[in-house]
Amino acid sequence: MFEKVNSKVVKVNVGQAGGVVARSGAMLFYTGQVAFAPHQIPGAGQGMGGGGLMRMAGQMMAGEHERTMLAQGNGEVHYGFAGLEVHVVQMQPGAVLRAEASRLLAQSAGLQASVVSVASSGGGGGLMGALRGAAAGVATGQGMFTTQLSGQGSAVLLAHGGFLELQVGGPNPIVVDPQAFVAAYGNVQTELKSAMSWRDAVGRGAGEAMQLHCHGQGVVYVQASEEKL
Repeated sequence: MFEKVNSKVVKVNVGQAGGVVARSGAMLFYTGQVAFAPHQIPGAGQGMGGGGLMRMAGQMMAGEHERTMLAQGNGEVHYGFAGLEVHVVQMQPGAVLRAEASRLLAQSAGLQASVVSVASSGGGGGLMGALRGAAAGVATGQGMFTTQLSGQGSAVLLAHGGFLELQVGGPNPIVVDPQAFVAAYGNVQTELKSAMSWRDAVGRGAGEAMQLHCHGQGVVYVQASEEKL
């Protein structure tokens, strides 16, 4: 569906794709008869009424989403954003793609989208586990919540300085700097863990305070930079 024009631009036939959802400001130019309208992922930030922790989780979940536009019609649209590198992921049945909303350029409109917590992506913990990881997520730039895509179609990722594709599936997890993490594809679980020692507490540490452990089966995409989008 999406085709790379160069390292920073993709094009897509909107009619053949069945519609395209892309972040606002990503459309560069188009040909044909294409209509654009504001779009929101169903249920974003909803279903968590009440007070206290539930309300806070709902607000953080709603904040995961970038403003997006739905393109429909018959024509070809070119997308890019801020001169960032692009990578196309072809979704396969049964596989999921998890990425922060800021790392997503565009996706097929037919993909199912939802929001999950970093804790639940790590194999459990529920709402309380997610809330316990909130401070770490804010501190590292790895969001407390992440966007999950599944179904038939394709999606386009964004990164600074190019992409590294790391295969996950060996006996040991892939350990990634949360700032460099872009997305995980396949049956990959992610979990934020503290690597802080007493030296870090007194300002003498040389390592990274937080690390993202990735295990399971699939691919982890890492950017060649720690710069946030």
